[in-house]
Amino acid sequence: MTRAGTRIVYQCLAAPQADYAVVCLHGVASNATRFYEWMSQTSLRERCTLLALDQRGHGRSLTYRAFSRNDWCADLNAVLVQEKIPGVILGHSMGAQVALEYASNAQHAARALILIDPVFPEALSGTLKTVARWRRPLRLFIAVLRALHRLGIRRRNYRYRSLYQLDLTTRAYLQANPDKAIASLYMDPFADLEFMPLVNYLQDLYEVTRPLIALDNIDIPVLVLLSKGASTSDVAHNHRILAMLRHGEVQLIDADHWLLTEQPVAARAAIDAWVARTLMLAV
Repeated sequence: MTRAGTRIVYQCLAAPQADYAVVCLHGVASNATRFYEWMSQTSLRERCTLLALDQRGHGRSLTYRAFSRNDWCADLNAVLVQEKIPGVILGHSMGAQVALEYASNAQHAARALILIDPVFPEALSGTLKTVARWRRPLRLFIAVLRALHRLGIRRRNYRYRSLYQLDLTTRAYLQANPDKAIASLYMDPFADLEFMPLVNYLQDLYEVTRPLIALDNIDIPVLVLLSKGASTSDVAHNHRILAMLRHGEVQLIDADHWLLTEQPVAARAAIDAWVARTLMLAV
């Protein structure tokens, strides 16, 4: 699918008799493969078509053109229109922000949201809190890099990273090295920049620290999975913000910020049970 001059690529696992499409949106410096393990094992695949996007600027949807959260929402809507099936939006981190922004639009086509460790700028901690303080100069630097890219000064080849394989390797490493923290592995910009342009990585950081809409605008069911030990946000502050949801359910899971990596079984069980119960699916 092409929209606004950029080819948007997504993986689709079609169900023979699909009631809904579950559309998966990844986080910062990520891609669609973040959800491949979940897609291969979820019981929902019997009744739901599963879609995982490489969001604009990432993976196979690479572009050097300027983009924002608004573009990600418009791309999501275009996918749902093309698939012609009611959508459940599943977003991790930055992807959860896109899901919330999209669902706040009166013309949205979402029936429910699943948010995995959504990021709220006012509750940030650690590295992302520092980034938020530097948003204004960051925006200027992004503009300079975009100008250089328009002049043809750019790296042209980036490998497509399998986050599914990375997750398997990471679990084995952390099991063998219990003193190590997953954040030290998954918040490494030097590793991420092997797979995406610097300007797009910085755009991710700029967008993830941009304020969100008021949550009481969301009028559909929402499941929120929060990591108990999130290194990116203040969990108690997140709870206070999420209390604004009109139809929200929050579940805590013992992890940092990468639930599908750290606790894939617990996350899958929570998602599958909630979707089946909320949308009355027999799975």
